[in-house]
Amino acid sequence: MADSQERSAAEIWRQRRIPVIYRRGRGMPLMVKLPFAPDNFDWLRNDNRSKPEYDKQYKCWYVPNSWFDDLIRRLLERFGHVYVIQPFRALEQCAPACWNATGFECECSCMGQNHGSSAPGKWWVISDTFALRWHDRELACRLLKRGPSHPQPVT
Repeated sequence: MADSQERSAAEIWRQRRIPVIYRRGRGMPLMVKLPFAPDNFDWLRNDNRSKPEYDKQYKCWYVPNSWFDDLIRRLLERFGHVYVIQPFRALEQCAPACWNATGFECECSCMGQNHGSSAPGKWWVISDTFALRWHDRELACRLLKRGPSHPQPVT
């Protein structure tokens, strides 16, 4: 994970004005930080069978992953904005044709970084003209804002 992404995610998590949903990964509950309100437990539960659990250490609620879409809609209605922090792995595309090249022309996503390198490690070769490699897990942070009819990413 890049330092700037860790700082950015940590800064977003520490702020208290805008709600934050942290998707940690498949099978793990969502971590949700809300601006304080006395009705947060009832509001989060929203007549669902499952009950939110509060974590005093992280000052957040744990809720089921299945609540993600509905929770975003409801947070946008109530607060107008919501941050989403979630892991991702960048996909790089390259090819043996690039690794074995002798000239300078390169048209793949490596932008010449792997050009003429004789197949750098951990690539999944699909064909002579296509290979891919997954990078380490990083955190993506995005701010969603209430739009006219559906959530809009803020850029």
